[in-house]
Amino acid sequence: MAQRVLITAGASGIGREIAHAFAATSAGVFVCDIDADALGAFAKELPGAMTRRCDVANRREVEEMVASGVNALGGLDVLVNNAGIAGPTVPVEAMDPDEWDKVVAVNLNGTFNVTRCAIPHLKRSTAGVIINMSSVAGRLGYPNRSPYATTKWGLIGFTKTLSMELGEFGIRVNAILPGAVAGPRLDRVYEARAKSGGQTVDAIKTRALANQSLKAFVDPRDVAALAVFLASAAAKSISGQILPIDGDRQQTT
Repeated sequence: MAQRVLITAGASGIGREIAHAFAATSAGVFVCDIDADALGAFAKELPGAMTRRCDVANRREVEEMVASGVNALGGLDVLVNNAGIAGPTVPVEAMDPDEWDKVVAVNLNGTFNVTRCAIPHLKRSTAGVIINMSSVAGRLGYPNRSPYATTKWGLIGFTKTLSMELGEFGIRVNAILPGAVAGPRLDRVYEARAKSGGQTVDAIKTRALANQSLKAFVDPRDVAALAVFLASAAAKSISGQILPIDGDRQQTT
């Protein structure tokens, strides 16, 4: 039977690649995103996918979105918690507490609420899977990006705990930790870092690649391929794991 997959923040970036990759396996795909324009464009390029606008920081919207997604899919087998925001690029002492709260609301609280609502439906699947999108910042420190790093580390604890709670129901839970993924979002992050540090964007990129063994940014299609693998029967014994895909990054700067 084709998998039924719900992906948060799936209209662009890594989420979009994950949606396309699952659709290529004939899975039923339901995507939510806060960006209505991106959702509209996504629906045109992948007509078979189902979509709904949702701000994962809004608990009521999350509850309505999950219910809508499960109803549209006819059940749920795979949840990909991809929604996340980068937050500001400033040191802790200069951090606006409201900006900190915004990152926590999306990256941690949003993931918690989507998962909380999805679990009863995943329990009815014969092979339930949860994939949490953490980051290289979830295993290393990240100067001037404290809310982002803190939430991505938090997702590791969430993943480990969920895998223990849900294993008896046959639900597998893993986290993917991408490094610097090529695309517009990475460009914006490096532009912000360059501005805050008084450096050029090219200098920031060169410095970033110097910290990893493979001298290339991560292809988002490779992240999507890993997600599809983790949701497949080939990974039926893999749970509670933290899987970096970052070109062997040694540190963040």
